[in-house]
Amino acid sequence: MRAETQANVEAIEKTLKLLAQRMDWETAPHRLEEFDAMIEAPDLWNDPAKAQKLMRDRQALMDAVASYKLIESGLKENVELIELGEAEGDTEIVAEAEKALAELVKVAQAKELEALLDGEADANDTFLEINAGAGGTESCDWAAMLARMYVRWAEAHGYTVELQSETEGEGAGIKSASYKISGKNAYGWLKTEAGVHRLVRISPYDSAARRHTSFCSVWVYPVVDDNIEIEVQDKDIRIDTFRSSGAGGQHVNKTDSAVRITHFPTGIVVTSSLKSQHQNRDIAMKALKSRLYQMELDKRNAAINEAYENKGDAGWGNQIRSYVLQPYQMVKDLRTGYETSDTQGVLDGDLDGFMQATLALNASGKKRGEIADVD
Repeated sequence: MRAETQANVEAIEKTLKLLAQRMDWETAPHRLEEFDAMIEAPDLWNDPAKAQKLMRDRQALMDAVASYKLIESGLKENVELIELGEAEGDTEIVAEAEKALAELVKVAQAKELEALLDGEADANDTFLEINAGAGGTESCDWAAMLARMYVRWAEAHGYTVELQSETEGEGAGIKSASYKISGKNAYGWLKTEAGVHRLVRISPYDSAARRHTSFCSVWVYPVVDDNIEIEVQDKDIRIDTFRSSGAGGQHVNKTDSAVRITHFPTGIVVTSSLKSQHQNRDIAMKALKSRLYQMELDKRNAAINEAYENKGDAGWGNQIRSYVLQPYQMVKDLRTGYETSDTQGVLDGDLDGFMQATLALNASGKKRGEIADVD
């Protein structure tokens, strides 16, 4: 078997192992039997929300089992054809089976990514916040670059992007910005971007053309589904209205309609600065509930919890990714070791490789924040 074909076989076997692990292959048949028994219950639809969730969970498991069997049978069949063709000297059969395996690798990779997005809130819409670190104009300009990068990534994937609030920087860029990004698995993908992002470049604001290092933090929270209840008591919050300091144009705000909600027990502060005060209250409350929900998710997931506890300030030692534009071109993720020299492509929104590598790292059981070995 050729080395390339052997590599394809190993890649497919790796995917099968991951798929089996994610759905707990050994218990899957028993769980399907349980699902089948539950949907036969005469009082199933007395609680429509519970029934719909049951049907979705059953279908998801059925799809996972079917995908596993399809890939497993395709691998076995084509490996046998290659062995048969090689034994009989039939190069045509070998070539066809090798081509089929190459196509099966693509199918397996797609199913692997789907399996990685199986967290409790992965399918939800998401809030994404960007905050400039210390460094004045440099960091504010970097925050604006990151905002552009994420908007381009989201739009390229067919997501809807809504600006929730924005604060101008002093002289250039933005101090902070908050977006709601809507679409299937928006949170699942973007949760991999939470952390501190470091930029190294020749500053366009330095007359001496010196190299500068800037930091920004990115926070990501799932939008809470209507069927998830997060209680926020009136005594625990303060709601303030203020005049927005947006960048003008479509985001200009001429009245004191912007809303800030402060949650006393946690210290969380959320804002929204659209034109309608009523709309801003609704958006800010949803953002607060999403933040509180994220905290609950963190408590249940030690790896994610550790990442947030260790994230710290937007500065040295806390970054998850470095974007180096000078003296060489390189973007490198410090958690996974994944890197590319296509810095402009990344800044234009080509982030899939980084996201996939982080999802795969988390699925492997390594602690988030642990730097992977790179060959």
